[in-house]
Amino acid sequence: MNAEVRDHVDVVIVGAGLSGIGAAYRLQTECPGKSYAILEARDTLGGTWDLFRYPGIRSDSDMFTLGYPFKPWRDAKAIADGPSILRYIKETAAEFGIDQHIRYRTKVVAAEWSSDISRWTLTVETESGERTLTCNFLYTCAGYYNYDQGHAPEFPGAATFSGQTVHPQFWPEDLDYTGKRVVVIGSGATAVTLVPAMADAAASVTMLQRSPTWISAVPGRDKQADKIRELLPPDLAHRVIRTKNILFNIGFYQYCRRRPESARKLLTGLTTRILKDEQAVAEHFTPSYNPWDQRLCAVPDADFFKAMKKGQAEVVTDHIDTFVPEGIRLKSGRLLAADIIVTATGLQLLAFGGITPIVDGRKVELSDQFVWQGAMLTGIPNFAVCLGYTNASWTLRADLTHRLVCKVLRHMDRNRFAAVVPEPEGNLSERPLLDLASGYVQRSIADFPRQGDRHPWKVRQNYLLDTATTMRTNLHKTLAGTRAR
Repeated sequence: MNAEVRDHVDVVIVGAGLSGIGAAYRLQTECPGKSYAILEARDTLGGTWDLFRYPGIRSDSDMFTLGYPFKPWRDAKAIADGPSILRYIKETAAEFGIDQHIRYRTKVVAAEWSSDISRWTLTVETESGERTLTCNFLYTCAGYYNYDQGHAPEFPGAATFSGQTVHPQFWPEDLDYTGKRVVVIGSGATAVTLVPAMADAAASVTMLQRSPTWISAVPGRDKQADKIRELLPPDLAHRVIRTKNILFNIGFYQYCRRRPESARKLLTGLTTRILKDEQAVAEHFTPSYNPWDQRLCAVPDADFFKAMKKGQAEVVTDHIDTFVPEGIRLKSGRLLAADIIVTATGLQLLAFGGITPIVDGRKVELSDQFVWQGAMLTGIPNFAVCLGYTNASWTLRADLTHRLVCKVLRHMDRNRFAAVVPEPEGNLSERPLLDLASGYVQRSIADFPRQGDRHPWKVRQNYLLDTATTMRTNLHKTLAGTRAR
């Protein structure tokens, strides 16, 4: 590389979002002798919770499990709004001095590993130009979404629409939808958040979906949690509530997977009880797939359904024929008049922040690699990725991965290893990394590493199993270590 080597740290964490801040806490707590830096491409921390600023943005998991196990969630709402989550992340970073380790406007554009010196050399873009730095271990906590570009299908006649088209990922700060007719294309978590959030001010809000999604009403506040917090000290209350919610979420997921027909009846029954309209539930809220074949959408205090009952919002299940100046013409012939069209058409996957590792001069094809413990990859020494659960709060697995990375680092120090890399025993039967039928997954999953058919190469969606086994892993068995040359 031609750029001047700037400095060196033991560990580089990529991304200063929810995961990156959690990783830093574990690193400085469990490996206090390690130097580290967090590289953040944007000019502030928070990741998703700072980037996405569309109306009503909120968590789709309860904050007692999405929050950190080491910092109790103290706000009243269990399903929290985006600004509250961002404030929580910033408080955590400041409280533990993590914010002093963040290098903003520093984007990793290349990562090269050299076995001769057992180091990563990272090329980064900064405000002052391209620089390089080196590290012994690289840990990417940038998630698997493309934050620079969302999924944007081409709609026939889109250029003819006379109103304004907006993608939630890039919400204009000055967008005024007061008294406007709004059509939201999509039926995922973003769409069901936008509809009730815009309904009070807009003249009308219509959610246009090609097919139904499983949507479930959940309490905005956890009354049991409130009682527990009244009775117990904050830290103990947080652990009790967190355990309660973990057990409930795992139990419900297992129920849906093992008894799908019963789960379908339960979910449609609950929605019918709220809407009092069996036909609407059958047409708009009864998907063809089983619950948890795709991630469920949670709506706190049934706000989405309440907007429908008030006549402020409508759901239309149909296919787009073409955009027209007045709005959207559907295959059925109906015209959806619109002043604003919101394309909540989903996110685009991007493996590990777009970093393509190069090992000893050769580009590593990520799709040829296997994931070990949901954290490290075959073929790439001293490299880990943070992957959350798809059926539970992201942070549950993320925190386990942070602790595992710290265990690996301590293992390297004890054995005087300069590098470690996962190596499977025998052949593995490959499976997609994410086992979801969602469109955003199916569009890009072929570019990601694979999981295997057995532990520790299988990415399990079960926190109870993972928490019982992850930290007990025999690292000597599946991690190959080498000493410095």
